[in-house]
Amino acid sequence: MADNPAQINKALSLTDELIDCLNTAERQLSSARNWGFLDVLGGGLVVDLIKHSKLRNAQTSMEHVNNLMEELKNTLGSISITDDYRMQIGGFATFADFFFDSAFVDVYMTAKIMNSLSEVRRLKEKCYELKRHLSEI
Repeated sequence: MADNPAQINKALSLTDELIDCLNTAERQLSSARNWGFLDVLGGGLVVDLIKHSKLRNAQTSMEHVNNLMEELKNTLGSISITDDYRMQIGGFATFADFFFDSAFVDVYMTAKIMNSLSEVRRLKEKCYELKRHLSEI
């Protein structure tokens, strides 16, 4: 655990930056989820393009989150932090969403988005808990 004020201050700063990135990812995923709901109702290609743009933005934020988590882990030393919060939306699911564009695929994609959104919210809550803990040291 960080044992000097400089380490604690750096960890607090990284935690604040993490929370900001997670807020950005959460906004993008919430928007993608909303577009996903519209897509389920028959949105079409334009809705797919907007939804996947939001997902790419969220993925960029989550890549930054992973980098910050690694830096935080190095700063805190012995504390255990889960390493990888990459979004699992992509590849075949993205291809199927555009190519097949059926209600089944749209519901599947929306469910994947909602799972990612839940993960982001859980991680954000853990960051708030860590921040409270670091502030008490």
